[in-house]
Amino acid sequence: MSLLLFIWHALMWLFIAIGLFFNSLGVFGILRFPDVYTRLHADTKATTFGTIFTSLAVVIYGLGHWLKTADGQYGSLVLHTLIAVVVLAITNATGAHAIARAALRRGHQPARAVVNKLEDSTS
Repeated sequence: MSLLLFIWHALMWLFIAIGLFFNSLGVFGILRFPDVYTRLHADTKATTFGTIFTSLAVVIYGLGHWLKTADGQYGSLVLHTLIAVVVLAITNATGAHAIARAALRRGHQPARAVVNKLEDSTS
């Protein structure tokens, strides 16, 4: 039984570490990339994956306690976390698209771009 508990905790901590790694990549992307489009790409991809993995750690934590105690609050924690992940995945992509479209309409060109295929579609 203790080996299963060790694997359970190791998996939870692994997901937390992966989530923190992706969130850190998002921060470095915002600081290092040259224009709004590449910064937006780094931020949305990294924070989406980072939040999904940290949320998976929360789900593992909640499932572990729910199976041990059969307490409904842990089931509610798992359900709400999964709903939050789905909502985040939808809104993060939609928000990034809206920001990129607004930046293009505002006249912000990609840095060092060879071809801008969206140039004619801004009107």
